[in-house]
Amino acid sequence: MIFRDFINQLKTSGKLVEIQHPVSPEFEASRIAKQTKAPILFHDISGSKVIMNLLGSREELASMLGVPKEEIIRKLSEVSPKGEVKLVSDSPTLEVVEEEVDLTKLPILTHFEKDGAPYITAGIVVSEYEGSMNASIHRLMLAGKDKLAARLVPPRHTYLLHKKAAEKGEPLPVAIVLGCDPTIIYATSTRVPVGKEFEYASALKGAPVELFECENGVKVPHSEIVLEGYIDPVERVDEGPFVDITGTYDHVRKEPVIRITRVIHRKDPVYHGILPAGPEHLLMMGVPYEPRIYRAVGEVTTVKNVVLTEGGCCYLHAVVQIEKQTEGDGKNAIMAAFAAHTSLKHVVVVDEDINIFDLNDVEFAVATRVKGDIDILTIPHVRGSSLDPRGAPDGTTTKVGIDATKVLVEKENFERAVIPGE
Repeated sequence: MIFRDFINQLKTSGKLVEIQHPVSPEFEASRIAKQTKAPILFHDISGSKVIMNLLGSREELASMLGVPKEEIIRKLSEVSPKGEVKLVSDSPTLEVVEEEVDLTKLPILTHFEKDGAPYITAGIVVSEYEGSMNASIHRLMLAGKDKLAARLVPPRHTYLLHKKAAEKGEPLPVAIVLGCDPTIIYATSTRVPVGKEFEYASALKGAPVELFECENGVKVPHSEIVLEGYIDPVERVDEGPFVDITGTYDHVRKEPVIRITRVIHRKDPVYHGILPAGPEHLLMMGVPYEPRIYRAVGEVTTVKNVVLTEGGCCYLHAVVQIEKQTEGDGKNAIMAAFAAHTSLKHVVVVDEDINIFDLNDVEFAVATRVKGDIDILTIPHVRGSSLDPRGAPDGTTTKVGIDATKVLVEKENFERAVIPGE
């Protein structure tokens, strides 16, 4: 499925909101997207089309995967990165080629009051060096007509490839992809073996992913816009402030500069923007960790489902549903979840009769099945998330697990009343 097909699918199903009048890229588009929450297509931001909240709900994600919302975790847990990738000689992305680069012509958005500059937030940075490839989304701050500052998080793959090239005094070839198949966007947000992002996308799609080669040798999927260039081995600039998933400002750091050498795009391209700390950002950050937690908990007990909750920034809080077999399964599930997702801060484990997508039901489980001195597990001074504003300066935190499952020998005490025919 190409990017435009998915947008048309949203439109046909009545899920797409369209704004025809001109909208400013500075604050206004983000304000409307935050208020709307649904997928929203702006027809005129600085004369360009921009879509936001593309995968902003589990319903959109389920539609992309072709499964019911409740089956997302099972689908993602069963797929391995063993799909097919094809190299092709041509692409609709090559409809327009711009050798004279001016990034200010793009509808790059300024989202919040203290943003360091306009930011590209949905750019998939594809990098290749000495036979290794990586594709992942990075926030990219506008730093000039042909320059972007890239937040590269150590020790992730783009950071390591840049480090390897920089140690030899060489620039790292990259291509920044905007507006490709949503399955590829999701796949590049997922932790998979090195260089297997496109294979994983193919496996999710059930069809080959086609790549074409850019002028600098980097191979990318068909998309609306591609920015070709190199990460400089030496040059760094202040990057930030930027709002991350907690809705608070991340620190300003010296980060590498990407020099853009060529821009290619479709005619009348649709620019993809992700609202920082918005629903799409949260889902893209969090959902890829759910299969990891699901598989890890499945090693210690019978796991039924996992969700990283929106109130927990889809990153710091999890609810794990299990079919309890023996006492102790709840606490084992807690420890497995923390091991699978080291940034996880709080986790609640519940039984099969609790709807993990209904936080009132989860709270009911905590209220009626938890005894504080027995069922709450506290783990102090362990590695947490750098995005947690309550974390310690050394990156540690205190993690809390809540076993909100029934006591097996007293199951009848927890039976929930049912009205026949309900």
